[in-house]
Amino acid sequence: MTVDTPDGLRAIIDDPAGAVIGLDFDGTLSPIVSDPAAARIHPDGPATLARLGGLVGAVAVVTGRPAATAVEYGSLAGVPGLVVLGHYGLERWEAGTLTAPPPHPGLARVRAELPSLVSRFDGAVIEDKERAVAVHTRRTAGPQAVLDALREPVAKLAAEAGLTVEPGKFVLELRPPGTDKGMALSAFLRERGARSVLFAGDDLGDLAAFAAVRASGLPGVTVFSGSAELAVEADIVVDGPDGVMELLGSISDAIES
Repeated sequence: MTVDTPDGLRAIIDDPAGAVIGLDFDGTLSPIVSDPAAARIHPDGPATLARLGGLVGAVAVVTGRPAATAVEYGSLAGVPGLVVLGHYGLERWEAGTLTAPPPHPGLARVRAELPSLVSRFDGAVIEDKERAVAVHTRRTAGPQAVLDALREPVAKLAAEAGLTVEPGKFVLELRPPGTDKGMALSAFLRERGARSVLFAGDDLGDLAAFAAVRASGLPGVTVFSGSAELAVEADIVVDGPDGVMELLGSISDAIES
């Protein structure tokens, strides 16, 4: 790190035992792919997280995916001390143990009715996340146009089922209300008695976590993993998972130096 190191990063480096590092999965630890089931963590991810986790207070993956899926796709089971907050914090995986509440009852209606809304769009895919259901338009001929066409009927179905809609990059996710990455991160910071925080993400769902960093009152830094309009919301912009790995490695280097 240089003299231009942001204050939040400097606090992490100077007092690593008090630092919490929060990380999104898709687009941050894993490259975005057209098939969500094909997503896998960056090759350097497990080793980078294991190294950093041995130096800071805690490393947490905060994701909309099921926690167990993130663990599997991230090869994270062997990363000491790692916590995975799945489904925006509804699920928690830690030391091989998964804890979670029962699924929302409205999901049954969504599973029954959503296919009829989506079937007229070739290439649109429904992903069942167990505690949420997502519609992906990335594989359609016009991803944004299809997303826009689905936005209103999907929102209507979600409201009738008692769910909320989380928009993202060519995806609409129907999930239980009252949970987001910001709430999950804030609770984790309180639990760990954090003295500084970093959160890295790449999509609309990560803005709540960015806001939680700012609202925490702690020395903090937000990292955007990409090059889109959301970059203006972050303190640091890196080039996708490659850039995230480089940044996390440089933090470890600076702590150890």
